[in-house]
Amino acid sequence: MRRRRPLLISGLAVAAGGLAFGLYWFEPWQLWADETVNEAVPSVSAAPTPDAPATSTAEPRTVAQGTLISHEHTTTGTVRVLRLADGSHSLRLENLDTSNGPDLRVWLTDAPVIEGRAGWHVFDDGRHISLGELKGNKGDQNYPVPADVNLADYRSISIWCDRFDVSFGAAVLDHTP
Repeated sequence: MRRRRPLLISGLAVAAGGLAFGLYWFEPWQLWADETVNEAVPSVSAAPTPDAPATSTAEPRTVAQGTLISHEHTTTGTVRVLRLADGSHSLRLENLDTSNGPDLRVWLTDAPVIEGRAGWHVFDDGRHISLGELKGNKGDQNYPVPADVNLADYRSISIWCDRFDVSFGAAVLDHTP
């Protein structure tokens, strides 16, 4: 009995360490914790014209759009890339509904959107730009696109889990003229 006690204590210590690491790495509680973000459509003051004062705002123009499909986790909603009055661009997620998870990012990518399991891992194979951490797993949210990004070089977006290198969901960006 005395010989088994050190083995039992060692085994329990290893199991506790493994459990602690697993909880830290996978953050399973995130699957049940929703974060809803409801941001207004971005706008900026338009340049002054003879007909309008400098304080008026011009409606943003949609230059690309798409519908999210599910990958690793069920994901729904729409994506619009907006050109603002000052010439800047913003990516807008609307009616987003996905699972929460660790280290989720919004990526602009040049990868094709492939349905099913085959599409889970393609977005980090080519060119991609992180627009930042996903603000919430539900709602409407805006992500500024850096000024030096040529939108014609990117044909999709992904809700990307950087920790596990997997797409939660993605959308093809249909560019409008």
